[in-house]
Amino acid sequence: MGGKNKQRTKGNLRDHDRRVREATQQAFEKLILKVKKHLAPYLKSLMGYWLMAQCDTYTPAACAAKDAFEAAFPPSKQPEAIAFCKDEITIVLQDHLLKETPDTLSDPQTVPEEEREAKFYRVVTCSLLALKKLLCLLPDNELESLEEKFKSLLSQNKFWKYGKHSVPQIRSAYFELVSALCQRIPQLMKDEASKVSPSVLLSIDDSDPVVCPALWEAVLYTLTTVELIPFIDTVLEDTGLEHGQLFNHLAETLSSWEAKADIDKDDKMAQNLENVLSNFWEKLSETCVKKINEPEADVKSVLGVSSLLQVLQKPKSSLKSNKRKMVKVRFADEISEGNESEKYASSEGENSEGSELATESFPTNNSLDILSPLREKPLEDLVCKLAEMSINYVNEQKSEQHLRFLATLLDSFSSSQVFKMLLGDEKENIVKAKSLEITKLAQKNPAVQFLYRKLIGWLNEDQRKDAGFLVDILYSALRCCDSDMERKDVLNDLTTACSSSDKHALVTSWLKGNILGEKLVALADGLCNKDLEPTMSSDSHFSEGWTLLSLVLSQHVKNDYLIGEVYVERIIDKLHETLSKTKKLSEAENSDSSVSFICDVAYNYFSSAKGCLLMPSSEDLLLTLFQLCAQSKEKTHLPDFLICKLKNTWLSGVNLLVHQTGSTHKQSTFLQLSALWLKTQVQSSSLDNTSLQVLLSAVDDLLNTLLESEGTYLLGVYIESVMPNNSEWEEMRQSLPIQWLYRPLLEGRLSLNYECFKTDFKEQDTKTLPSHLCTSALLSKMIFVALKKKIVLENNVLEKIIAELLYSLQWCEELDNPPIFVTGFCEMLQKMNITYDNLCVLGNTSGLLHLLFNRSRENGTLWSLIIAKLILSRSISSDEVKPHYKRKESFFPLTEGNLHTIQSLCPFLSKEDKKEFSAQCIPALLGWTKEDLCSTDGGFGHLAIFNSCLQTRSIDDGELLHGILKIIISWKKEHEDIFLFSCNLSEASPEVLGVNIEIIRFLSLFLKYCSSPLAQSEWDFIMCSMLAWLETTNENQALYSVPLIQLFACVSCDLACDLSAFFDSTTLDTIGNLPVNLISEWKEFFSQGIHSLLLPLLVTVTGKLMPELPQYDQDNLKSYGDEEEEPALSPPAVLMSLLSTQEDLLENVLGCVPVGQIVTIKPLSEDFCYVLGYLLTWKLILTFFKAASSQLRALYSMYLRKTKSLNKLLYHLFRLMPENPTYGETAIEVSNKDPKTFFTEELQLSIRETTTLPYHIPHLACSVYHMTLKDLPAMVRLWWNSSEKRVFNIVDRFTSKYVSSVLSFQEISSVQTSTQLFNGMTVKARATTREVMATYTIEDIVIELIIQLPSNYPLGSITVESGKRVGVAVQQWRNWMLQLSTYLTHQNGSIMEGLALWKNNVDKRFEGVEDCMICFSVIHGFNYSLPKKACRTCKKKFHSACLSKVRWCQTTYSFSQLHTFIKAFMNNLYPGIDSKGQLAKEIGVPKSRVQIWFSSHQCGCLKTLKNYLWRGGLDQFVLFNKKV
Repeated sequence: MGGKNKQRTKGNLRDHDRRVREATQQAFEKLILKVKKHLAPYLKSLMGYWLMAQCDTYTPAACAAKDAFEAAFPPSKQPEAIAFCKDEITIVLQDHLLKETPDTLSDPQTVPEEEREAKFYRVVTCSLLALKKLLCLLPDNELESLEEKFKSLLSQNKFWKYGKHSVPQIRSAYFELVSALCQRIPQLMKDEASKVSPSVLLSIDDSDPVVCPALWEAVLYTLTTVELIPFIDTVLEDTGLEHGQLFNHLAETLSSWEAKADIDKDDKMAQNLENVLSNFWEKLSETCVKKINEPEADVKSVLGVSSLLQVLQKPKSSLKSNKRKMVKVRFADEISEGNESEKYASSEGENSEGSELATESFPTNNSLDILSPLREKPLEDLVCKLAEMSINYVNEQKSEQHLRFLATLLDSFSSSQVFKMLLGDEKENIVKAKSLEITKLAQKNPAVQFLYRKLIGWLNEDQRKDAGFLVDILYSALRCCDSDMERKDVLNDLTTACSSSDKHALVTSWLKGNILGEKLVALADGLCNKDLEPTMSSDSHFSEGWTLLSLVLSQHVKNDYLIGEVYVERIIDKLHETLSKTKKLSEAENSDSSVSFICDVAYNYFSSAKGCLLMPSSEDLLLTLFQLCAQSKEKTHLPDFLICKLKNTWLSGVNLLVHQTGSTHKQSTFLQLSALWLKTQVQSSSLDNTSLQVLLSAVDDLLNTLLESEGTYLLGVYIESVMPNNSEWEEMRQSLPIQWLYRPLLEGRLSLNYECFKTDFKEQDTKTLPSHLCTSALLSKMIFVALKKKIVLENNVLEKIIAELLYSLQWCEELDNPPIFVTGFCEMLQKMNITYDNLCVLGNTSGLLHLLFNRSRENGTLWSLIIAKLILSRSISSDEVKPHYKRKESFFPLTEGNLHTIQSLCPFLSKEDKKEFSAQCIPALLGWTKEDLCSTDGGFGHLAIFNSCLQTRSIDDGELLHGILKIIISWKKEHEDIFLFSCNLSEASPEVLGVNIEIIRFLSLFLKYCSSPLAQSEWDFIMCSMLAWLETTNENQALYSVPLIQLFACVSCDLACDLSAFFDSTTLDTIGNLPVNLISEWKEFFSQGIHSLLLPLLVTVTGKLMPELPQYDQDNLKSYGDEEEEPALSPPAVLMSLLSTQEDLLENVLGCVPVGQIVTIKPLSEDFCYVLGYLLTWKLILTFFKAASSQLRALYSMYLRKTKSLNKLLYHLFRLMPENPTYGETAIEVSNKDPKTFFTEELQLSIRETTTLPYHIPHLACSVYHMTLKDLPAMVRLWWNSSEKRVFNIVDRFTSKYVSSVLSFQEISSVQTSTQLFNGMTVKARATTREVMATYTIEDIVIELIIQLPSNYPLGSITVESGKRVGVAVQQWRNWMLQLSTYLTHQNGSIMEGLALWKNNVDKRFEGVEDCMICFSVIHGFNYSLPKKACRTCKKKFHSACLSKVRWCQTTYSFSQLHTFIKAFMNNLYPGIDSKGQLAKEIGVPKSRVQIWFSSHQCGCLKTLKNYLWRGGLDQFVLFNKKV
């Protein structure tokens, strides 16, 4: 009643201007009487609104309009006037009904919503009534011209919705218009019968007194105009019409009439409705009987009758004409008394066009008991009549069309009454051989009698090709059984008839036929696609359907499948297809998918079948199962329990495979394809350690299963199938990243004279293993399994695989700082016992060493290092190696392989062997041309061998060494351009670089091991060459990334160190053997030269290295989570350790000097060196800091804050920076130019220029202060604000005068020249006003903020001012301004970085992420995290850092209690006694605990909050103090 009263109130809408409308019409009447005929030109534009006025809901206004109309037109002239304006009237009224809305009729800005809606409802009501008036007044001969316009109106769904409108006046007007349409344009309403009937006839339950008169008038005219039975007859004959929707509307109309008649049984209207219904059923029965009672009944008519009867039985089935019939496939165990239809699978069947069998519920014996008595009896009579007619045609004329109709009829009307009608007067008994239970059941149940008397006979008819509809009759009969037990007895009886082999022969053709096969394939398809069709069936049926498939595939008769082999293959294809889709699903989706059932089916299939794997689809399924188990969970997204089931399944298939007789490997596509797939996986796919481990585990299971076969040859053949050929091995070796060469080159174990560093670790390959490692690990695992079973492998497979494994392991070992995945790979092999020693113990590897030597001499590089490794680890003895190098001459002429082999053997050769190799090399050093000198078989190769022998101190012949030195000096005289003295190395060839490296190495070794005196010219050659090579090294710093140039720089520096060590180790005895003045020349010239070259080089190299170091911390950034209270991260530990030592030294030098008093440091003094080192260290730290990301800078700055190192630096800087940092020579320049200062000019350190030494410390101090202000502005600001007043003023005055202008200009310039693009935000800068303007736009929202840099930037707070604001609330606007001010003030970064952080915060806010309720920001200003810590009480989220920062999250209280404390604390820091008592009661703790909590938090938390707000600027700090 409340709802109706509400609607009634809404119907009696407030009419604020009704008096105005009345007065308007009265005035209009007066006007008409004055203008009379002069109204004619305006009549068409007025007439539509005039008619609406006559239909006004306010009666006085409507009467006034009618009086005006009659004053203008007498009654006889009114139709003529209406006809004259009919088109314009129709357009105006249709526009009101279809286009207007409350907001278009009234201004939303000035008119309240209630008034807008009232006016709209009034206009709609008037428009509907005006259309009715138009139809009534219009002459008959004018109606035809308006039919198109009314047809257009009736085609709009919006028009028909007015019949269900919430306002009674609108519904009443609508029904009045419908009545008028039926009277005036009946043919148009007949054409729209499918819309008119449900709109009117389904509304008869409307009890509103305003609506009822118009409604019942419309019902009357609708029934008169739209004749339902002839219309239904037409639809039944032409199924092309949309009959499904019409039948549904018809059924709903009948239901509403029946409900009305049942409720008001004594009412006269109810009696009239009963008469109407009775007449309807009589006419409908005649129509349906007419359609069916024909020997050759029309197929379309039969289908139409079936569909109509089904809908009338179940009006809520919501049939859709475009769906096909769903034929139910049910089995004995699936039927239960309850909600049984959910256990039925579905598949497409024949004769289903245009209909759909409802399967919502499994009806009881009488499916009609849910219907109204007014429908139940006539419908059952009609069904019985049609069933009797159909069975007669079947019995007498064997009409299959009527039998099919009977099947569909029984499917919906499977009642005992119908089956009794079908049996007629027959008194036959069922087959005598039946059991007593079946006999009794048949006597009791007509449906069972019908099954045995009729249905069994029809099923046995051979000529019938399609018997699917007969199966439906079987299920209809079963539906009439009273219990599951009865159904089971019947089905068991039918099944027993086919149990014996001779009886099985009778049904073989049916079992292997296409009907059963197609249905099972459809069942498999439906089960596999259960996730795509979730409403198909229940979980119980889903499980039992899989059980059926399992039985079909696993049961055999005489070693043959129960169903046709083609259908077995198609079912397996469906299973295979489903398994292939698992990678596209998530782990949760796979857990709920069909994979588990497929495993069960496949397991039973493999376990019971014989020869099944020779079927291609079976082997494809087995291969997919194996592949899913051999890949990691990251790729397959399978849960652990499914992986376990998959493993058991494919192992059962492989077990069946290996026990088959015959040449299995050649016949089995699984073994061939799995070997090919494994080969592809390890050679071309990207595998990480986890994926490789899973793969090896699966292969281990596979091989152990293969070993169960009678002949072990199968395993050997399989390994050879996976084994790559020589070219594939070589390709994988070449693809290995070549960084491994750095160590052996720098250590002098190998020599190269060509550039081969082309393959590098790619960024995306930092987790994936190279293909060579994967392949060698896989094959090693395979031979490890084979060797444990003592299987002998042919064709040297064992030696080849072990050699490749050694190659992989040697590559890993040679890497300097190997990636984590490489070390993980080695550890994995160790855990699996896949090592060289284990493989050698298990197998015969006598030919391995010969193979390694051959490959070493052929290719060199890692193969040579492998031999050295084996000798060094004592895996092989020297005696075993000796036969391979016994003939020294066989290594010459030199190749790269021979060279590397000799170099690797040198540490283990005897002294005599080394002398023999040296003797082979010395003659070859003479008489080479320039080209030969640099070749491997020339000077380069032979000198490299000599260096390797010399490196082991095996050559003690001073004259021999002296002779080689003279040969090298002769090279310089003959081929001076080969020596890379003071030249551009980018123009030097790798061959020339290689020979220079070997010459430098020889000179270093010569200085160590040659004791014979040298001539002055020889010393000059050595020292001058050293200095020239160092100069070349210094001039080519940009090329250090090239490995050979890097090696050239290293050996050049080594030579300088060896010379320095030589002269440092001289004694009075050895000095006498040196040329005169050699020591003084070394100290005065060469030593100084080394210093001047190496010191800038060290600074440059270190400066280039520092920006790259933060990346190592960036990779581990996640480990510094926001859960820590104050996470901090140290800059490079070596630098910080050095800085700590230097701070102690500086404290002794400067600690007693007051800040602001300038200290002058004497150049080149001990204190000078201390201060210079300290400032240079800080410069490196700041360079490192600048290169770090925002998150890392926050962690580093926290570390510096904890150690207070930055505070010490700043104090020292204001003791070292000059009062006037202006260059001396610029002071006298023209005053209108900006003077050059230490802050504007780059620092150039030069030890040689002694005139600038006094300015080094002041200039360097200014440079460090500039970098500190630029890169650590927030920390400097914190130090400045916390310093004493005198220091505060000194720092402010100096910074404002000399530094602020420089930094402001640089900051503004960086904004103007920035290439950083923001999506949705533009940034502009004005240098003259020191302003940055940021405009953020998203959809209709515009935010403009102006950032103003202070005069003492960056010490002072950056101010953020308001610009343009559109679509943002004031409070949100203020919050964002405060956030930006906070970010810019306390972030150690640039303005652009602060803006980027602020934009990210606003973006997250618009994405729906809520602010932290402590800092009122989405992104934390320090660690950039999102709010994650949720309160269980209010569900709000906080930053963990915010909670820990304000010290509220203590372990003594629950989170809920803490939330209440926080809320109270934020409202009032000093609550009274009553407030504390109420709080204690609320959270359930004693008052004393509340008092202690507030006391302990008031002081400390107030200080913390002040510090936190201080980061947002002094303005916010002052505001906070005022609030407190």
